[in-house]
Amino acid sequence: MEPTTEVVTARPAPALAAFIDGYVGYRMSGFAPGLHRGLPSRHMTFIVAIGHTIDVVAQTDPRQTPDYYGCVLSGLQASNATIAHTGFQQGVSIALTPLGCRTLFGMPASELWNTSLEFADVIGPPGHRLWEQLQTLPTWPERFAACDRVLTELARHDRVVTPELTWAWRTLVDTDGTAPIGALAERIGWSRQHLARRFGAEFGLGPKLAARIARFERARRMLERTPSYVSIAQVAAACGYYDQAHLNRDFAELAGCSPTIWLAEEIPSVQDEPGVAG
Repeated sequence: MEPTTEVVTARPAPALAAFIDGYVGYRMSGFAPGLHRGLPSRHMTFIVAIGHTIDVVAQTDPRQTPDYYGCVLSGLQASNATIAHTGFQQGVSIALTPLGCRTLFGMPASELWNTSLEFADVIGPPGHRLWEQLQTLPTWPERFAACDRVLTELARHDRVVTPELTWAWRTLVDTDGTAPIGALAERIGWSRQHLARRFGAEFGLGPKLAARIARFERARRMLERTPSYVSIAQVAAACGYYDQAHLNRDFAELAGCSPTIWLAEEIPSVQDEPGVAG
């Protein structure tokens, strides 16, 4: 069987657009069984599997036991997870920013930092309902509409991240990590140390690491899409790295391998879609 990949994208309902960047429906079949790297991203990992579960054989935190999930919800991370697959994968990936964690789940994103959980264990019956509906609905528009319904029911817009931290987060990721941290703090009217403390308490990581992950994510997407005649060194320069060695070090720490190995090993992934959770 020839490998096939189907990817369908959609925007969320307007009430969710402030903290969900999009939905991606994916169906991949005919690939050889293997392993996939779940990489650090500006989005929390929020994926509803259809059919086969998501089999995490190595968590981002090695202290967490490997597990499988029907609907996985993870906080932000600074290392890679390893996911086993049979060659067939299908589901909906929800590009949830950490700005939505309070509104949807009543907690700061920091409470889920570097941790993967079954969605129903976080939110209860609505998590089961979302998974069950996506198993039976036949079309992508119907599946996306189910995500809209369940998540809109969960959303409480009196639970929000403070305006200062919302602006700081969006500025960091919108600039792919190039905005100077000191300038962000000055613009808000906080000290750099106060910004780091408040940012970490809300999101689980400091602004410097968040900027590093946003830059890495941009580089990863460029590498996947860039023609072969464009060198890794050129991508590194375009993304604000000092040189290729700097990019290689970030890949080693965040992805667990070099850019060359990652490009050779990866099958098509929902992480290859702009604005999609890893």
